[in-house]
Amino acid sequence: MDSTATLYVVGNINVDLIMGTLDSWPQRGTEVMLNHSELRPGGSAGNCALALEAMQIRHRAVANQGDDGLSSWLASHFPHSAAHWTRYHCETSLTVGVTHSDHERSFLSNLGHIVRLTAEDVLNQLPLRASEGDIVLLCGTFLCLHLYDEYPMLLSELQQRGYTTAVDTGWPTQGWTDEVREQFSHWLPLCDWLLLNEVEALGLANLPDLAACAQHLVKQLSGRGGCVVKSGSQGAGCWQLQQHISQPARPVIVVDTIGAGDSFNAGFLAALLHQQDITTALQWGIAVASLAISTLPRRYPDWHQLQLSAQER
Repeated sequence: MDSTATLYVVGNINVDLIMGTLDSWPQRGTEVMLNHSELRPGGSAGNCALALEAMQIRHRAVANQGDDGLSSWLASHFPHSAAHWTRYHCETSLTVGVTHSDHERSFLSNLGHIVRLTAEDVLNQLPLRASEGDIVLLCGTFLCLHLYDEYPMLLSELQQRGYTTAVDTGWPTQGWTDEVREQFSHWLPLCDWLLLNEVEALGLANLPDLAACAQHLVKQLSGRGGCVVKSGSQGAGCWQLQQHISQPARPVIVVDTIGAGDSFNAGFLAALLHQQDITTALQWGIAVASLAISTLPRRYPDWHQLQLSAQER
């Protein structure tokens, strides 16, 4: 581990209550018993940061927090980062994730602290000048309501400070409308790496073919990175202006797919932080996500296991 660069993960860190397995929603006014539950730190930024911690990757989680009974519990899982978080007088953001037997999931979330995160909160937690190789990942885009409105200014400032920028948008609660796509057009040129799953890429580009979507999106980016599309059990691909590289995933027994894409982001960007090539970055991303979704309680590879998993591919 010879990299001195830092990966800053910015966005939604909240409490996740994962329950399952539910095949059909109960009738109103009734109650059902589910066979498993797990209370854990979550959110796109939270999942990514936990994976980075397990891999011993130099990072910091950049976020905010509420001030209710769950706030201290949540912050305790990010001891190297939480001391910098802005505190708001509000409840902690909580998501109840319900898993289904077909490996799909449904989410119920409150608003809580994450909607109050601002660009000022973020910039105050980052060095005024990036060190060589530093990356900032913005995630939970549509859940951090205040921050989303400030994306153009924030990304511009990050690039002025010398950071490589990456964004994982997630799915817009209002759907991929023409208005959302228009908003994106103002800041995609300030983004180096765009990390999406298949349905997000199709929704954002609004084209029928996945490859055409990725090629369309990469032309809108800064030209310094690329568009990565995560395809679940099929693996992942990376489109850059001059090349396209795909990497398959090995079959695993899926236990819990929540946060799979966030885990992939941790592995992929960790490889970039360590100046690995794109093929290796895709391998690392798939390796981290594969272990995450196939373990309960959830586990992530440590640095040694990550190297072995990549060598075995």
